[in-house]
Amino acid sequence: QVQLVESGGGLVQAGGSLRLSCAGSGSIFRITTWGGYRQAPGKQRELVAAIVSGASTNYADSVKGRFTISRDDAKNTVYLQMNSLKPEDTAVYYCNAEIMTLMVPYPPRYYWGQGTQVTVSS
Repeated sequence: QVQLVESGGGLVQAGGSLRLSCAGSGSIFRITTWGGYRQAPGKQRELVAAIVSGASTNYADSVKGRFTISRDDAKNTVYLQMNSLKPEDTAVYYCNAEIMTLMVPYPPRYYWGQGTQVTVSS
């Protein structure tokens, strides 16, 4: 079994920073792609940032220059550093990972974290 556990959410004032972490555990052979998503009340879940195995990254226009995604493959963990936070960043943040498991490496499967609330006050 594979599990993704997120941490690091909370309440912060506008202009502040938070760092989210998402750690994978279980029968993981390799994590190829990590994605960070968020879902605000009444809105669809959207991709915020992604990082692939070669460390290439992509960001939504709304967070470019403010958010940084990074990964530690030795720990099966991804980090989302969020700076200069705005009230519109308020949402539940989810991690998503494309994982090759030890038992069935192909095809890779996608797994979700449980989500963590980020609230930015004005």
